[in-house]
Amino acid sequence: MAKENELERAPNPVDRHVGLRIRLRRRELGVSQERLAESIGLTFQQVQKYERAANRVSASKLWEMARALQTTIGYFYEGLGDPGAVEAAETIGERQSVHDFLLTPEGMELAASFPNIRRPRVRRRILELVRVLAEPEQAEDA
Repeated sequence: MAKENELERAPNPVDRHVGLRIRLRRRELGVSQERLAESIGLTFQQVQKYERAANRVSASKLWEMARALQTTIGYFYEGLGDPGAVEAAETIGERQSVHDFLLTPEGMELAASFPNIRRPRVRRRILELVRVLAEPEQAEDA
């Protein structure tokens, strides 16, 4: 029963995706939460809640955000896939992990900085390092 209530309170994956796309576009343009909020008649706390999917964005506010962030409404839904297609639970879980990562300050900074590394070999080496660091620790044979 507790697990069922927990699932009901979890943000909808579409809301999480839209919130992430709001944050990505805002950061891409170098717009603060305060400035975005002011331009659409909200508080910065409300923008934070939208970005974290704590609150859903209404259609009218999404339209205003698209205008303020100089993009289309469709931008916020890019990457969601076909709503009629059946997606594997594994794919949904992977996307959820990526969203969770990108919602952290470190994730956003890493995602913004990584493309600036121009040398492919260096990018691959960094990826290898991250993979090694992410592996579960192995018990040393003593």
